[in-house]
Parts: sequence; structure tokens; C-alpha cells
Amino acid sequence: MRYRSILAAAALVLFVTSVPALAASPDAPAIDGRKLNLLWVLPFAGILLSIAVMPLTAPSFWHHHFGKVSAAWAALVIVPFALLHGVPTAVYEIIHLLLLDYIPFIVLLLALFTVTGGIHIKGNLHGSPSMNTALLAIGTVLAGWMGTTGASMLLIRTVIRANDDRRHKIHVFVFFIFLVSNIGGALTPLGDPPLFLGFLKGVDFFWTTSHLFTEMLVCVIVLLVLFFLLDSYWYRKEGHMKRDPTPESPVRIEGGVNIILLAAVVGAVLMSGTWKPGIHFDVYHVTLELQNVLRDLALIAICGVSLAITPRTLRTENGFSWAPMAEVAKLFAGIFITIAPAIAILKAGREGVLEPLVALVTDSGGQPNDIWYFWLTGILSSFLDNAPTYLVFFNLAGGDAPTLMTALASTLAAISCGAVFMGANSYIGNAPNFMVKAVVEESGIRMPSFFGYMVWSSIILLPLFVLITVIFFL
Repeated sequence: MRYRSILAAAALVLFVTSVPALAASPDAPAIDGRKLNLLWVLPFAGILLSIAVMPLTAPSFWHHHFGKVSAAWAALVIVPFALLHGVPTAVYEIIHLLLLDYIPFIVLLLALFTVTGGIHIKGNLHGSPSMNTALLAIGTVLAGWMGTTGASMLLIRTVIRANDDRRHKIHVFVFFIFLVSNIGGALTPLGDPPLFLGFLKGVDFFWTTSHLFTEMLVCVIVLLVLFFLLDSYWYRKEGHMKRDPTPESPVRIEGGVNIILLAAVVGAVLMSGTWKPGIHFDVYHVTLELQNVLRDLALIAICGVSLAITPRTLRTENGFSWAPMAEVAKLFAGIFITIAPAIAILKAGREGVLEPLVALVTDSGGQPNDIWYFWLTGILSSFLDNAPTYLVFFNLAGGDAPTLMTALASTLAAISCGAVFMGANSYIGNAPNFMVKAVVEESGIRMPSFFGYMVWSSIILLPLFVLITVIFFL
């Protein structure tokens, strides 16, 4: 009954609001980023600080009220904006945000979370350094073809069980986020939302495979070698002092029908990017296209099928619950609303208050500066939604896919690598980061705090990205 209620509510929201918009009509009362100052970014900074600090300083309050905290920060954007810029503009921005960003984002996450939660990898692997490294490598490859969220949700519970006898295992999940939840997504447009937006803008499907493969391979090799050395150190230090509570046993997959449903999720996403019937309609100045409506309706239907045909015992054995999904949905609702002014300011380009920042991506001769495209796209993608950040810099580089794929291929590679790779710099850089954190903590393992995780990423990832800059973008 609970599953049916959740699906009914999701379907109702989807039906009433439709789904993703790709454009706004010319008469839309849209926000003008040129007229916004940096004070509008304060609520976004506030919600980030809340996510970073409150779980440490007020854990009980945060656990019970994080949704209210997220809503409060969102209200600090919506209410003043409605008073200063008018209710019609505020309503338009909320509807546009729901249709273009939030609902498609949550529906896709819900589909991947539900379907992978019905795939139970029976048996147990022993979390030795070689096994953990192999699991991370497999997850990294899968991420490019089923998305970073799909691969993360498919494998994270297996990795948790494999390491349930390890004392020192936080690094396993940190590197899991680095590789499976982020860097592995660079292989295809299905891997990460920024690349899928590029695909919708005309970038060839296999362009990312051929042009980002070497960059991704360097990152993967460096991180896997570093992980193996670090995991081997801790493994030897532990000295196998306690018996594995779930001893190694033959592995087999149950709930295999969900693998077919996972392929259906990938197919629905791919369909929306390749089938262009030219049928569209407007909802309060927001243009909706038929293929996108059908995609998200299909994803909702796939959720229903998965819940209906998967034995409840499989989800129980998987430790499946809706808590991680609810946490992500509530927190990212606030994040999406509070980042709207920041994205609008960035979209204003040289006419906005961040003009000095935007000017860095072009050199004195008017040519694109690949180093700054990589780092600015990456730094902003570490804290803002990496999909619209990708689009901002895609458009700053000209926005013409045929030119970007050829004459400016290195610039498009810099933008793509920045958006995908540097999503690993913080918990909110990419949605699966937070989902992995929530699932791991629900299993009783304490993950690093927001700033604690950034210590890991700063020490490990930033030098790696400097290396990538030297090799590929100088």
C-alpha cells in the first residue's frame, strides 16, 4: 500500500505539471540575472552551511527536521523575490524550475533507486584490497552506461556487505563516490546529466567516449592504484583480527527482471534524446516536448512495475528503504530553488555581477582558455548543479555543437571534464554522492562530515586535476 501511495503521488505531480521543459516562450516573466546582486546567493550559502554544520552540531534536530530547514532556506528566496519582482515572475520561476530541473531529476533518481533496489546480489565477497579495487573498477565502467546513480545504487550495498568486517573502511566509500558516482560517468551521455544535456544540444553520442576516454582513464588508473595502496595498508594493519560476520559465499543475482527494467530506464532516457516528433505545448510559458513527457511517464511506470513484480523479501534482504530517497528529495528541493539566482547570474555572462569570473574563460586574443573552462566549470559544478553549469559554459563557448566537436574540441572536453570529474569535490556536487552517503549511514557506518569529505577530495582529487590540466589543457 505504501508503495502504491508513493507512486500515485509521483504520478499525480507528473501529470499535473507535466515534465521537463527545454525552453521558455519569449513572453515568459523570467528572472533577469543582470539585475541580481550577490545577496541573492546567501540562501544557497546558508543551505550549504546547514548541510555541512548541523549534522555535527545538532544531529538530533537535523535528523528530524532537515526537510524544514531546506524549506526555510527556499522560502528566503521565494518570498523576497515575489515581493520585489512580482508574484507572476516568482510563480514562473518555480514552475520552470519544477518542470525543467527538479521533477525530471527526482523521477530519474526514483526510477534508478527503485529498480536497483530490487536487484539483490546474493552471497558475499570478502573486502580484500584486490576485491575492493575490482568492485570499484566494475562500478566505474558500469557508470558510463547506466548512469552514475544507477551504478552507485546497484553496487553500494554489495560493497557495504563485503567490508562489514573491516575496521578501516571509510576510504572505500569515499573512493566509491570519486569513481563510481562521478568520474565513471564521463564515458557516454548516459553517464552524467551534463553530458546528456550536451547530447540534446547536438553533441554526438560517442563523441564523449572518444574525446574524454583518455582523460577518464588517467583519473581512473591513478585513483585505483592509490586506493589499492591505501586499502592494502589498512588491511595489513587490521591483521584480520575479527571474523567476517558474513563469510564469503558464492555470488548470484536475484531479481534479475530488474536488470531488464534498468535497460528500459536507459532506453527511455536515450529515446528522449533521439526521437524528435516536433510536438510540444506550453504550461505557463514553459514549453514541453512530447518525447520528454513520455520519457518521465515511462520512468514512473517502470517504478510501478518494479515494485509490483519484485518480491518484498528481496528488498528487505537488500536493506532497502525510502529514507535515502526522501533525504535527497527534500534537500535537493531546497538546493535547486536556492541556486536559481546563482545560475541566473552566471547566465547573464558579461552583463552580470560575476562578469570578472566569466571573462577569465577568454584570452586577450578572443580565444577560449581551456584551463579556465576546466577549472571554472569544475569549481562551480562542485557546489552548483553541474548540468546547468555545463550549459552556461557550453553557451559561453559559442553553443554550436558542430564547431565545439571539431575546431573547439579541446574546449568542449575541458567543459565536460570539469562538470563530470569535479562533481566529486563535495557531497552535493552530484546527486549520487549524497545518495551513497545516505545509504552507507543508514547501514550504521559513519561517513565524513561535509567538510571532512572535502578534506579527502582536496588532498586526493585536486592534485589529480592539476595533473589532468598539465597533460590535456595546457
